[in-house]
Amino acid sequence: MTPTNFDAFIDRSDTASQKWERYRDTEILPMWVADTDFMAPPSVIQALQQRVAHGVFGYTNTPAELNQLVIDRMQSLYEWEIETNWLVWLPGLVCGLNLACRAVGEAGDHVISPQPVYPPFVSAPHLSKRKVIQVPMKQENDRFILDFAVLESSITPDTHMILFCNPHNPGGSVYRKEELDKLAAIAKKHQLIICSDEIHCDLILEEELKHIPLASLNSDSASRTITLMAPSKTYNIAGLGCSFAIIPDEQLRKQFINVRKGIVPDVNLLGYTAAIGAYQAGDDWNQKQLSYLRENRDYLIQELNQIPGLKLNPIEATYLAWIDISAAKLENPARFFEEAGIGMSPGRDFGDANYMRLNFGCPRPLLEEAVKRIKSALLNHLPA
Repeated sequence: MTPTNFDAFIDRSDTASQKWERYRDTEILPMWVADTDFMAPPSVIQALQQRVAHGVFGYTNTPAELNQLVIDRMQSLYEWEIETNWLVWLPGLVCGLNLACRAVGEAGDHVISPQPVYPPFVSAPHLSKRKVIQVPMKQENDRFILDFAVLESSITPDTHMILFCNPHNPGGSVYRKEELDKLAAIAKKHQLIICSDEIHCDLILEEELKHIPLASLNSDSASRTITLMAPSKTYNIAGLGCSFAIIPDEQLRKQFINVRKGIVPDVNLLGYTAAIGAYQAGDDWNQKQLSYLRENRDYLIQELNQIPGLKLNPIEATYLAWIDISAAKLENPARFFEEAGIGMSPGRDFGDANYMRLNFGCPRPLLEEAVKRIKSALLNHLPA
């Protein structure tokens, strides 16, 4: 099977692509929702083709092979020993956030959500009849990190959970061990559960950095953490709906499973199949993808920081650029860039209207065209 050519443009029109349908019949480049425009790894495509050829698609149990792949993966990547019964398979990570909020505490309780962050971190508590306490993050050495003093001062007697995102979406930060230790210490001191979204853990762009699962720190951290992961972002298989939670604590896991009963369906057969193909033989492909994304990131940082009105800090992980547009003084940033021919995610959706999020998980020619349009629009907008 031919390896993925990351420079190749794959026409996604007329495929019901959420990303591309938003701007159907326009010249706007869709660079918003977090899926890439790369073909999935050959190992995934081959696994799916073989399973489809079998021709029977009945109700499906979680394949034992997939459980073992995840167990082996946690051990080899993070030296984290997990057990099969800790795994809860889900048809998406967002439903995991919602289940976590429902599984801990009661209606009316408080859930801490650092800002800026992926929008479901705010909507999940609301949908679960919890009150969100939005805690501003801080920038330190051009990195978005938790402001631990502000976070701890925001804890109330009704606070039972913190929602955490590592690597951070949209800021792209990879949390260091000492930072994770601080968060774990706060959670232990105040007896809080942490739901840790780690879906971008395989997309570390800085080669000297390493993802550390929060729950892998020590036994106490493991006992109070719901870890959410998935192959979807890394291998571009989000449309197949396969994610998982790792919940070491038996009581917490039972609560999580109980609130999903009759509401959240099991993962579908092809989702499981794609995950096996990804985790079994997709890592070499991902290393090539990471090299390509690093080049895209470096190009984007260099180019955007030369455009008046924009600032883009280093991006340690993900294929998402969190662009500071505050100096551009745009009245309606999303509309401004759409009129320029680029569809990005508005920063206000993540908690900060001074930013826009751009997905650079795309062929380089597409990214170069987007930069060209951004530059032209802003040079025409800003006074000489």
